[in-house]
Amino acid sequence: MSHNQPKSTLLKENLRIINQIEIAPGILKMILSGDMVQEMQVGQFLHLRVPDPSKILRRPISIADIDKEKGQATIIYRIEGQGTELLSQLKTGDQVDTMGPQGNGFDISVVDKGQKVLLIGGGIGVPPLYATAKALAQKGVDIRAVLGFANKDSVILEDEIAQYAQVTVTTDDGSYGVKGYVSSVIDKLADDYTAIYACGAPGMLKYVDTKFEDHPHAYLSMESRMACGMGACYACVVHLKNQSETANKRVCEDGPVFETGSVIL
Repeated sequence: MSHNQPKSTLLKENLRIINQIEIAPGILKMILSGDMVQEMQVGQFLHLRVPDPSKILRRPISIADIDKEKGQATIIYRIEGQGTELLSQLKTGDQVDTMGPQGNGFDISVVDKGQKVLLIGGGIGVPPLYATAKALAQKGVDIRAVLGFANKDSVILEDEIAQYAQVTVTTDDGSYGVKGYVSSVIDKLADDYTAIYACGAPGMLKYVDTKFEDHPHAYLSMESRMACGMGACYACVVHLKNQSETANKRVCEDGPVFETGSVIL
């Protein structure tokens, strides 16, 4: 993974909440302000401390948007347990103890103006693709995005990503867009893409990994539940393909972005 973007230095800062709203049932968008924003790259994540001393583990949340001029970053997350429930109750002006920006982001240096890129997102894996689409659009890249959700109510960021990309939405139940999984659309795409960037649930990533296994620039962002977030505890290990059983990588430190065909999903 030596070609990935250079890692930014890991910082710890109390970021200030500018705004927090619910954008879909149980899904929140939080805008944060702080010096750390200047270090952020697309595809990285932040590690938020839950405002409760009994919750020791931080929560890793992908960065959905980066505005370096304003010094603001946006994260979008789903309430999945007590920790995220507590984060959802924070208000404008509150501060959140944050470590980051963490992990290797998406390598967008491999694409140039006029080339075609495919973004593939599923559910709560869609947010990091918004920042990615924005950054690619600034390079003059032709972007196609296929976003999959469970149903119409859970669709997020369609309009935002559509500012930069041609977007197709799929829903498992057919209540919106194309009925089926993202594969039902992607399998019919005839275009040849210079790069592919994907983030979503394990099943979707497995499909992308298999379909684009030999593609030179196809990347998967893995949403692993992490513990320490700094590579010390090895709770988020993935094993490498075609290597001994002891060869592994940590999602937090070596990822969350990996090339297709490189790790066992």
